[in-house]
Amino acid sequence: MTPQLRPRLRLLVLLTIAVFFANSPVSAKPPEDRQQIEADLAEALLPALKRHRGEAAVVIKHLPSGATFAFHGDRPQSTASLIKLPLLMALYQAVNEKQVTLDALVEMKKEDQVPGSGILTGHFSPGLKLSVRDAAHLMVTYSDNTATNLVIDQVGLPATRKLMKTLDCPSTQLNSKVFRRDTSIDIESSKQYGLGVTSCDDMIRLLELLHKGEFIDKATSQAIIDQLAFVNDKSKVTRFLPPGVKPAHKTGAVNDARTDAGIIPLPEGALLFCVLTQQNEDRSWGDKNEAELLAAEIGQVAYHYFADGKITAPAPTSTTLALGAEGELVEALQRTLNARMKPSPQLGVDGDFGPNTEAALIRFQSDKGLIANGAVDRQVWKALGPLVTEDEAVADIAEVNAAVATKAPADSLEGLPFVTAKAWTVIDLDSGKTLGGDNADGVRDPASVTKIMTAYLVLQMAEESPELLDEIVTFSQRADKTPGSTSGLKVGEQVSVGELLYGLMLPSGNDASVALAEHFGDRLSPDPAKKGHDGFVAAMNSQAEKLGMTQTGYANPHGLTAKGHVTTAADMAKLGRAAMQLERFREIVATPQRGATVESKTGYQRNVIWRNTNRLLHQEGYFGVKTGTTGQAGACLVSCCERDGKRVLMVALGSSSTDSRYADTRNLYRWLWNELASQPAEPAKPIGG
Repeated sequence: MTPQLRPRLRLLVLLTIAVFFANSPVSAKPPEDRQQIEADLAEALLPALKRHRGEAAVVIKHLPSGATFAFHGDRPQSTASLIKLPLLMALYQAVNEKQVTLDALVEMKKEDQVPGSGILTGHFSPGLKLSVRDAAHLMVTYSDNTATNLVIDQVGLPATRKLMKTLDCPSTQLNSKVFRRDTSIDIESSKQYGLGVTSCDDMIRLLELLHKGEFIDKATSQAIIDQLAFVNDKSKVTRFLPPGVKPAHKTGAVNDARTDAGIIPLPEGALLFCVLTQQNEDRSWGDKNEAELLAAEIGQVAYHYFADGKITAPAPTSTTLALGAEGELVEALQRTLNARMKPSPQLGVDGDFGPNTEAALIRFQSDKGLIANGAVDRQVWKALGPLVTEDEAVADIAEVNAAVATKAPADSLEGLPFVTAKAWTVIDLDSGKTLGGDNADGVRDPASVTKIMTAYLVLQMAEESPELLDEIVTFSQRADKTPGSTSGLKVGEQVSVGELLYGLMLPSGNDASVALAEHFGDRLSPDPAKKGHDGFVAAMNSQAEKLGMTQTGYANPHGLTAKGHVTTAADMAKLGRAAMQLERFREIVATPQRGATVESKTGYQRNVIWRNTNRLLHQEGYFGVKTGTTGQAGACLVSCCERDGKRVLMVALGSSSTDSRYADTRNLYRWLWNELASQPAEPAKPIGG
């Protein structure tokens, strides 16, 4: 075996042990050589870090050996709520300097209450008095935003930056109060990083000072570590740590940034870690978020690399391997499904748990009488049997050597291009004439292309009553808690209908669809018995019938998988063409990004930016309309393109991956333009004409 393969195999063996021997101790120890440790960690972690769809920075420091793995450790990055750790240290510095007393009482006023994480705003009334000590505890333990602002009032905004400079942490500063950009002491930093900024190097330095008892004194350092030990957020680095391991850490999360930094105790010494991610493409909330899964993988690999076998390895959970997971264990799963299932799903072994892998797993679970949820748990591993790895020996060499390869017929030079989409159609946008397609009437899950109908209903009303675009929508609890892709607004926040339509269509905000449905449902409902959200869904079905979408049914306004929520490529083409008649709709779906200001009932304002998920907008000729992806639907895309005076609309449903839907669509357009090349171009007409 070559030396280059050893670290990779070590990781694969470790993951396999975690799966099959969840109650057995890990016996392997890392080498004592510091350089070898750093090389092994780099081999194990760099592939996932480089694949991440965003900007990731990581530092892991093993205190007993001093070995340090660093990836962009000195790069300043957004902190989200992680900045509350430096703020906590600034508070204790102020206490040490007799500027603040922890037992002093502070009163929470109505104007102090801000949204987001925590309990003070949602569960307590203005006039509440609590000690500075309790406010600090809530700030860290519950990441309470209101408590954070109360602490900032005690020490002042500049105090954190001043302290960080004295501690040789130059990249770290608190920019403003939470949800109070108007208080910023560095407006450019606020625009770039949000609440705060730091680097992994800075955070590791702070953690090492605390662990060594060198921040002020041992008692103060330990008091801060004790606060961090109360944090119960297990969504990131600490997700897969074994029971009994008690980390002390602080996390942070906003739409495009997920962060975690802290101390993990080892049987011998401790492990310091900091994981910062920003500008993440996956801005979803839930246990399948890519950045949080990346952080969890880093924590799992690092901990088990350094653990000496006295702590049980973690058992696999439904979130260990599910849609969005990546890595060598996913590769082994794909190989094993290919080998065990008849007929074989012929999955590509790429280590990416995408819609095809999920679909194959669901079929396997159904065949075995298991819960068919597309997630790997202990029962699935047992049913699969021993994993098939690329390093597994060939069972029968003679049989392999004697096998005669069979070949499929050569590809025909005629006919349609090969695509992964399960159904597609293309129509002339002006005339509605069908120009091509395959399985166009096949019933499919529509995913978020559903939102074309959601926007169409609202904008149809606006054609007759433009003033409704200025109406204010207030986000409900139901809208805020809608899973999946999001516009980023929170309960109680308000924005105009006209702006929220961008939050619906650009980032594919499921929450925005619910907010709009609740706002317009009573007015649009064709059934007096159905109001609000349900009334809006009834209106969607009524409109589908009017458009001749005979095989389409809606169960919600966003497209998450639900019984009876189906469509066809042909039906979506009818809807897409109708929607593209509306000028405001065309304007929205052709917009690459949009900024808006949202307000709350309590009076604060904040800015949000929505970026269009449709990558084709960055290429000449394309001008809309909508993407959609779920595990059941696959990757979907409705698009419009113009070339040589021809305007066409294409629907591709059920592509195998996000990248495939764009490759499918572009290949089909290329075929179409070649087909139309010999036909004379007609004079361009206004789409609404």
